[in-house]
Amino acid sequence: MIEALHFIRPWWLLGLIPAFAITVLWARQRAAGSHWESSVAPELLAVLLEPKGRGAFRKTVWAVALSLAFATLGLAGPTWERLPQPVQQKKDAMVILLDLSLSMFAEDIKPSRLVRARQKITDVLRLREEGFTALIAYAGDAHAVAPLTDDTRTIQNLLAALDPEMMPVLGSNVDAALEVAQKLFTNAGFLQGRILLVTDGVDQINDVTRHQSPNFPISILGVGTAAGGNIPLDFANQPGDVLRSQQGNTIVARLDGERLARIAGMTHGRYRALGLADSDIEHLLATTLPREDETLEVEREFDTWADMGFWVCIGLLPLALIGFRRGVLAAFCIVLLPPDAKAGLWDDLWQRRDQQAHQALLEGQAETAAALFKDPQWQAAARYRSKDYPGAAESYAKDGSVTSIYNFGNAMAQQGDYRTAITAYSQVLARQPDHADATFNKELMEKLLREQKSSEQEDQQQQQDQGGENPDDSTSGSGNPEQSQDEHQQGEQPDQQSDPQNADSEQTENQDQQQGDPSQELAESRDEQKDALEQWLRRVPDDPGGLLKRKFRHETNQRLRSGDYRDQQTEKIW
Repeated sequence: MIEALHFIRPWWLLGLIPAFAITVLWARQRAAGSHWESSVAPELLAVLLEPKGRGAFRKTVWAVALSLAFATLGLAGPTWERLPQPVQQKKDAMVILLDLSLSMFAEDIKPSRLVRARQKITDVLRLREEGFTALIAYAGDAHAVAPLTDDTRTIQNLLAALDPEMMPVLGSNVDAALEVAQKLFTNAGFLQGRILLVTDGVDQINDVTRHQSPNFPISILGVGTAAGGNIPLDFANQPGDVLRSQQGNTIVARLDGERLARIAGMTHGRYRALGLADSDIEHLLATTLPREDETLEVEREFDTWADMGFWVCIGLLPLALIGFRRGVLAAFCIVLLPPDAKAGLWDDLWQRRDQQAHQALLEGQAETAAALFKDPQWQAAARYRSKDYPGAAESYAKDGSVTSIYNFGNAMAQQGDYRTAITAYSQVLARQPDHADATFNKELMEKLLREQKSSEQEDQQQQQDQGGENPDDSTSGSGNPEQSQDEHQQGEQPDQQSDPQNADSEQTENQDQQQGDPSQELAESRDEQKDALEQWLRRVPDDPGGLLKRKFRHETNQRLRSGDYRDQQTEKIW
């Protein structure tokens, strides 16, 4: 209890300062007495007034001071116990469709349509205080960037990496994007939800209207201007040039607001053109649904700290009796047990342990965070960042979720146990076949394992070859006429015929120096592989764009193999 003790409203502790000041001023005023002391002679005053009891006065002062102190502590909200509370969340789901066709490179609105669209989606995520949100990127094909989730920060991190260059198929197939949106709603169990289409144009009206439903209204945020703009080819390493048609005419991408407004009205949604203020997205987010007040219980509990300030009232009761009967404080003993002195006690007064751990993790103190975290998943993540890979693997192994098994594989890979890592990645793919990270990591581990086996076989072959070699016995001066002739020409007078064993040992040492220690070479090879693996694992989180690009390409290839891919019936690629 002492370790978990802290205050919910710690700023109230500043009230101890005025409480102390009030007690001191009141005590001085009482000690000064009444004005009779200055007007009546001391001899007569002793007869007229009752004698002062200094002991009783001191008790009264202490009672007042303790009462104010206890009241201040109660207002600060002392707590040391958590109460699990089920979390109710508004059953509100929205899927955002972001157009990543080449026309989004147009710069008729500065700095470009793409940049402004990403900024506006960030504003949408900021305004959505509760509910679930998903993000889909589409061009000639559609891909889910993030499923329906209440973690909007993850969506914001992925949003910054989206770019038309990463799309494997050119075009603007909004029909495929709406099909993916319906799958996300179905998989998450939502019977209604909003769809926000962020685009600069729709080629075929039927691609949108065939998905019309009152339960899934489609609102459209138009990006661009009616005057339009050229499409620069800077992404294609052609700075200064713009996209042209086959006839050589410059293509101008224009926004047809009336057409988009008509489509939104036909699909029970709303339309607004992208603006600078939040009024556009506030209008679109206000799209009505048939059942607005539904809530659902989230699959987790939110632990709230129980306010124990009411216990202070019990401590105030005996102090309040001082005002009714004398000597009660002396009869009632309050025993104060000082808490054990611990380094984190001061921090616990202001922050919970999980808050301290999170702050330490943000400041790069992963070891401190691992010691403070109680949640196994957070503790495992902190151990992984502190390079305590055995401890991280042990923590991840306690949870059977897909994410924990994948992270367990990463921890084992960091330790050089490629076989166990491959097994972990295989388990992830067995439960989630489209897990792109697990697929990539497994292939990398298999490659490193093959290289390790090949290196070990080469080392064994070198050792066998070295053990089967016979030293050259022709080291005497008479064994080689040419050598004797050379030595004679050099004028060497001493006898060159030495002990054959010494000659063999010298030759063997020379061979060892030339070939090197096989075990040392194997260790160096493993260190190089481990360094390469660490560099790759550190690079993955910093490049979400590359990860999404591989994911999109993988999904498109799967659709091509299964025949579930429809080529666009138009030659328009922008």
